[in-house]
Amino acid sequence: MNAQDNSLLESVDGRTKLAGSNRMEILLFSLGTHETFGINVFKVREVSKTPTITKAPNMPAGVEGLISLRGNVIPVLSLARTMGLVEAPPGLGEAMMVTEYSKRTLGFLVHAVDRIIRVDWDRVRAPDSVSAGSVNNFITAITELDDGKLVSILDVEQILANTFGEAPVGDMERLDPAVEYNVFFVDDSTVARKKIAEVLDKLGIKHKHAVNGMEAWTRLQGMAAHAQQAQRDLLDEVQLILVDAEMPEMDGYVLTKHIKNDARFNGIPVVMHSSLSSEANRAMGKSVGVDAYVAKFDADILAETVRPMLMKAHRD
Repeated sequence: MNAQDNSLLESVDGRTKLAGSNRMEILLFSLGTHETFGINVFKVREVSKTPTITKAPNMPAGVEGLISLRGNVIPVLSLARTMGLVEAPPGLGEAMMVTEYSKRTLGFLVHAVDRIIRVDWDRVRAPDSVSAGSVNNFITAITELDDGKLVSILDVEQILANTFGEAPVGDMERLDPAVEYNVFFVDDSTVARKKIAEVLDKLGIKHKHAVNGMEAWTRLQGMAAHAQQAQRDLLDEVQLILVDAEMPEMDGYVLTKHIKNDARFNGIPVVMHSSLSSEANRAMGKSVGVDAYVAKFDADILAETVRPMLMKAHRD
C-alpha cells in the first residue's frame, strides 16, 4: 500500500459535509494520453501501486486478471484498454484505484494518480455540450480546471456494463392496470436510465425523466405550475420522484432539498437511487429528506421500494 497515495483519501467526514452543498470531490488521474480523467472520491476506497496480478482464463476484454485484497478476490481492469485508448502507452500503468460501486469492488489500473479537486456541480456539464474526444461513451460529465484544462469524469456504470454485460430484469408483478401510476426519474447515466425505465415498464408504471438535476428541477417546477394553473392536484400527475445522487449541474441532494422545501410537492415521496451505497451516503440522503434510499442496481429491490409507495400515494 502506498501511504502517500492513500493520504489523498483521508478526511471522509469532511466530504460528507458536502452533501446538500452542490459540491463534490474528484480524484484526478491519467491514462497516459493528453486527457485528464476524474472519478468521484466517494467511489474510491484506496489507491496503491500496481500490484502483482494473477491471470485468469476467459476474462472479458480489458480485465487483466485477479488480485486478493484482504481476503477478497477482485477483478482488475485496465481502464485504457477497456476504453479503447489506442494511443495509451503499453503496460499496466503505475497505480491502481480500488473502487466500490454498485455493491461491487474492482481494481482500476491507471497510468498515474494526480490529486483531488473540489468542484461545484453547477460547473459540471454533460459531455454532449463539449467535445470529449474518442472516449465520449465512457464519460458522464466534464468540468474545467482553473487553468482551463478539461476533466472527463468517468461513467463507471457504462464501463461495468460494457465489460461484464447488463443483468437482465426479470418478470415482475404489475401494479393494478385500472390505476394510472406516474413516476418522474432523473439520472445522468444512459445505462441507469435504460434499466430504470425497464423496471417501471414491467411494473406497468408511466414515467418521464431528466438527465441531470437542473433539468429535473426545471421540469418539475413546470409540472407544478401547470397543475396549479389547471387547479389540479400535482399528485394526479406524479406520485413518486426517483433521483440519482451525483449529477451534473445540480446533485440529487440539492434537488431533494428543493422538492422538500416546496409545498407544491407535499405528499410526493422522493427515493434516492445511487451507486454510492455506503452508510455515509444513506445518512446524507436522510439528512436532506429522502423517503427511501436504494442502492444501484437491484431491479427487485427498486420495484419493492416504489410499489408500496405508489399504492399508498394512490390510496391517500
